[in-house]
Amino acid sequence: MHQFLLFSPEVAAARAAGKPVVALESTIISHGMPYPQNVTTAKEVEQIIRDAGAVPATIAIIDGKICVGLSDQQLELLGSSPDAMKVSRRDLPYALSTRSLGATTVAATMICAALAGIRVFVTGGIGGVHRGAETSFDISADLQELANTDVAVVCAGVKSILDIGLTLEYLETHGVPVISVGQPGFPAFFTRDSGFKADFQLDTALEQAAFIQTKWQLGLHGGVVVSNPVPEASAMPKDEIDRITLQALAEADAGGVTGKAVTPFLLDRIKQLTAGRSLATNIALVKHNALVGAQLAAAMHDLPGMQAI
Repeated sequence: MHQFLLFSPEVAAARAAGKPVVALESTIISHGMPYPQNVTTAKEVEQIIRDAGAVPATIAIIDGKICVGLSDQQLELLGSSPDAMKVSRRDLPYALSTRSLGATTVAATMICAALAGIRVFVTGGIGGVHRGAETSFDISADLQELANTDVAVVCAGVKSILDIGLTLEYLETHGVPVISVGQPGFPAFFTRDSGFKADFQLDTALEQAAFIQTKWQLGLHGGVVVSNPVPEASAMPKDEIDRITLQALAEADAGGVTGKAVTPFLLDRIKQLTAGRSLATNIALVKHNALVGAQLAAAMHDLPGMQAI
């Protein structure tokens, strides 16, 4: 599989020097935010990781390669290409074999990060069980990847467009621990409170790193969800976002929006209905996750025995 990996000079140098590296997805660039805010945010997130002592590795599929670490030109290409594929686990072989331009989801980024030997991955929010999944069977591949792939995922929980209770039940059934940072509650992306609790509260990077190391030392394969709530000053009121989410969901249903198109449609509609405030919240939470992820990567890097797992 390593024949498909192409490391940027910065990431290659970090690997050679034994520096901590943090993976970043690219779907948030191509499908999660409008241009040019997507490219600007991507560059700012990468700089936050550098400033915290780690090296960012944004991952995407370009010209038949899994690019681990992107140049400014590649970030611009992804951000300004409306036809970029949204690549999950099932899509990786197609995107690579056809040399398509592909932006990696949480699931695909976890796979690529594991191939590249990267243990920490920062995103906005993970996918989950969609509302109505008891009839549609619409469950994000992110959850199955978390059950199987040894990568810690720092996120702001899951979006309120999902069935959060069933998402947490699925993770519990598959043995995926959910850690919260700074509060006992599990966040809901735009808001700090989903109404559900995380499994464990671990506030410091060292505590989180020790937990993750112990899990993998026990031979318990699979990821860990590190749920980090959006900063309070940037959070949206829960009542407001719940009301707007219901409206957006109804509009998606009425318009026949299904599959991969649902999440981008809902995020764009929520942005419209909040007059852009949800986009500001999205950017704030991703930046906050980048800081927590970089601190976690550094702590894991410094733990004795971690590199041998």
